[in-house]
Amino acid sequence: MSPVLDRPAPAPAGGTSRATARLTGWGRTAPTTATVLRTQDLDVIAEAVRTAGPRGVIARGLGRSYGDPAQNAGGLVIDMTALDRIHDIDVDAAVADVDAGCSLDKLLRAVVPHGLWVPVLPGTRQVTVGGAIGADIHGGNHHTQGTFTRHVLSLDLLTADGQVRTLTPHGPDRELFLATTGGMGLTGVVLRAKIRLDRVETSYFIADVEQAPDFDDMLERLTKNDENYTYSKTWFDSVTKGEHMGRGFLLRGSSAKLEDLPAKLRKDPLKFDAPQYAKFPDVFPPGMLNRLTAKALNEFYYRKAHTQQGVVQNITQFYHLLDLFADWNRAYGPHGFLQYQFVVPMDRTDVLRASMEAIVQSGHISALNVLKRFGEGNDAPLSFPRKGWTLAVDLPVKPGLDRLCDQLDEMVLDAGGRLYLAKDSRTTPERFAQMYPDLPAWRKVRDAVDPERKFASDQSRRLQLVTG
Repeated sequence: MSPVLDRPAPAPAGGTSRATARLTGWGRTAPTTATVLRTQDLDVIAEAVRTAGPRGVIARGLGRSYGDPAQNAGGLVIDMTALDRIHDIDVDAAVADVDAGCSLDKLLRAVVPHGLWVPVLPGTRQVTVGGAIGADIHGGNHHTQGTFTRHVLSLDLLTADGQVRTLTPHGPDRELFLATTGGMGLTGVVLRAKIRLDRVETSYFIADVEQAPDFDDMLERLTKNDENYTYSKTWFDSVTKGEHMGRGFLLRGSSAKLEDLPAKLRKDPLKFDAPQYAKFPDVFPPGMLNRLTAKALNEFYYRKAHTQQGVVQNITQFYHLLDLFADWNRAYGPHGFLQYQFVVPMDRTDVLRASMEAIVQSGHISALNVLKRFGEGNDAPLSFPRKGWTLAVDLPVKPGLDRLCDQLDEMVLDAGGRLYLAKDSRTTPERFAQMYPDLPAWRKVRDAVDPERKFASDQSRRLQLVTG
């Protein structure tokens, strides 16, 4: 597999570049080639949308969706990372006005010194604001804070006619706002947004860590007192069989107050302590993650996370461990990997156990496994989270993986669950339509704002969201 570009070479300051690039998602599977436009000029972007050819156009941020929603084979891709200005931080109102290409990392670094915080963060800060809106991302605090777009006060959307519309969650264009949040860029290009921020006393977290010797114990712990924590997530072992299958640990906590910090950290309580130590080279062969290496990693994770309470951790330790390493997805080798993430209702813990058993017995290996609880969902028709359990696993691509994922799809469908569009790279349009019963409502809004279906991606064609 030849090198895959995250984006073409940057345009000169204030300039415009067009280049042919071979693109993938974060999983590095199914590369396709498109013309990539990178510019800070909104008029150039609007003209590109108006004159988009038969293969259409899609916006792309930092490429952290795992599958194919930010690819457009034979068409146009707009690289939004040139539009990354922070226009204003209103400290008194706790509101940030930012371009859609601004990363959550950049936004955090700008607002934390003012005692402000981005209320919803996914597992990485290397996500743009536009991408966060398009995927309606969630974090470990969904049960207390909901999704990212719950905190979006307004957004500017460039629609297929080349016009810019300002949308709000309760304004006259509410339906279009909701169709855009979670709509994976298929209603238009998000250009700018105003985000409501949280206030914090420190940039640290106060955390409790609990080991769980098996999967049932973990579920019981999560069910008991999750509501006492702002953030909650777990890691579990998907390799070990027998009585300790599904063993793992819970990491739960809240934003640390000044009084929680040791004297040394109180000197600079809003220091944004988030280093990056290394960048993975693109040299890893297939099969680096196998049963032997995964077993060693799982043993290390489990033993390291011994039970402790009231531990002060920075954002990297508590939330973004993988951000220590740039391009960590390369460790899966040239064939790439997929992340399989689903949500099922609270009363279907049997599906959690059955899916975990299916993965363990399949011979497919995952070392990055997360289980957490969602709170109530929202009104956006394609927003993924709903009240229930969500489970995510990273699986290297190798023969037979399609059969395992098809088996998991059937379990999820039978339970009335769904998959996450920001992670999906292979499900079918029939299954997707069953998982999202509000899809017809979304299509109605999309068809009204983009009747010619100018906005298109590899994912939208695969799931027949463009032609259907």
